[in-house]
Amino acid sequence: MPRQHMLWGFSEQRWRQLQHQMRVKEERIVELETENAILHLKLAECQERTKRRSREARLCALLRMRQCHQKLQRDVKEFRQSFLVLLQSYQDDFRSCLSDVMAAVQRTQLSLEALQACQSEATHLQQRLQELESRYYLEQQRRRALHNSLVELKGNIRVHCRIRPFLSFDNKLDGSASQNCPTPGEVVHAADDETVLVRCALPGRPTTDKTYSFERVYGPAASQAVVFEDLRPLLISLLDGYNVCIMAYGQTGSGKSYTMLGPHSEDDPTLLSGAREDLGIIPRAAEELFRYTLWLISENPSRSPKVDVSIVEIYNNNVFDLLAKDNSTVMSGTKFQMVSTQEGRSEVPRLTCRAVTSAVEFVGLIHRGVKLRVQHPTLVHKNSSRSHLMVTATLTTASSLGSTDPPGQALARLQLVDLAGSECAAVSGVTGSALKETSFINRSLAALADVLGALSEHRDHIPYRNSKLTHLLQDSIGGDAKLLMILCVSPGQKHMAETLRGLTFGARARQAERRAPRRRPPSPQMQKPGVGLAGSRAPS
Repeated sequence: MPRQHMLWGFSEQRWRQLQHQMRVKEERIVELETENAILHLKLAECQERTKRRSREARLCALLRMRQCHQKLQRDVKEFRQSFLVLLQSYQDDFRSCLSDVMAAVQRTQLSLEALQACQSEATHLQQRLQELESRYYLEQQRRRALHNSLVELKGNIRVHCRIRPFLSFDNKLDGSASQNCPTPGEVVHAADDETVLVRCALPGRPTTDKTYSFERVYGPAASQAVVFEDLRPLLISLLDGYNVCIMAYGQTGSGKSYTMLGPHSEDDPTLLSGAREDLGIIPRAAEELFRYTLWLISENPSRSPKVDVSIVEIYNNNVFDLLAKDNSTVMSGTKFQMVSTQEGRSEVPRLTCRAVTSAVEFVGLIHRGVKLRVQHPTLVHKNSSRSHLMVTATLTTASSLGSTDPPGQALARLQLVDLAGSECAAVSGVTGSALKETSFINRSLAALADVLGALSEHRDHIPYRNSKLTHLLQDSIGGDAKLLMILCVSPGQKHMAETLRGLTFGARARQAERRAPRRRPPSPQMQKPGVGLAGSRAPS
């Protein structure tokens, strides 16, 4: 019984708990139903607001579309009005242009008739121009023939003599002067433009006068420009296809290098920056040569002349390439041998040739070469050249595209030679290696005198190969070039013996006879009127 009573008490208690839990859950269900009802109300309100906003947005969009439609209608109306105005304007312009076109057609018909008349006149003028070109070409042929005849009338080998001024150091040299001389110690004078007068006053002998005649004689006051002006015709012959050689001969200190190059300056980079009146033959010839080439290019651009330069020195009877030496005054030791071509010309194989495009570049090469030239001071000259300097400028044609002429065809060659000075060892005071140099110089100049003597005596054998100098000058001396020798002499009494030897050498050179200078045959292109070198007149 007690056990049943405990079980019943436990079941009742459990039942009460379950009943309490059911009441709590029922209350919770009621609360949830209430919340759901509230949420449904809120959802209904949100849906109503959303519908209302959607209707408002549609109304706003319709309003904006209506406004845009009204604006478009206004724009269309304005555009239509503008189009009508523009159409009217275009119609007016079209009618005006149509009228202008009709007038232009009428004028074109008249112009066509006038053009046909002009074409007929142009054909007539072209025929007349061809006739004038033919006459021009014939006149150029006559000019070249007359110019060449005028140059050749002055002699096969022309010799000009230049007497340098009497300088201050000449007074320090031994020897007495003639009392009739205007300057003490001065015994050489220019009697006139073609005569040199030497007043010989030897101890114990009466004073005698000796005269020498040359094609041109320059006194001490003659300028560099005057000297160059007399040889300018030779450069015109160069353009006509003739080889030209200009050389300066004389004793040490007589002004050869000054005549050929100008004043001596170690700092002058181009030899053209000094005073204009002091420029020598070489820089003036370079300027003249490139002035001619520029003129020729303007006459015929299809054929552009090109200038190649080589510089050699003959030192102790050996040929040295000054353009191949390094930038030093010490001999590089590279010697070049000479050969004779099948045509009988003397050439130096593997000789360096540089193309130049201006006078400044030309003379700049020469300046660098001259700095490498062997020089030693003597009692006669503080910068005595101990070698013969030879500058060769070869004028060639550079054919353009489409030209039928062979490229690089040589037209003519210009040789500019500054010979080493002849000297007496007793006067110059040289010893050792300088004495050996003097011996080689005098022997080479003696070989040159022998060649000229053989030519003047009409010998069968001309000893060109007795010296590298005469071998290298064989083409020029032998007749392949128009040769001009400038004989430079000193006016002082002390140098009279060397002066007389030089004047005798010059007089002997004038007597040399050789074959007529030869002009290179022009190419077919050059033979056309007004084309190339052969068909052009040198600028004045």
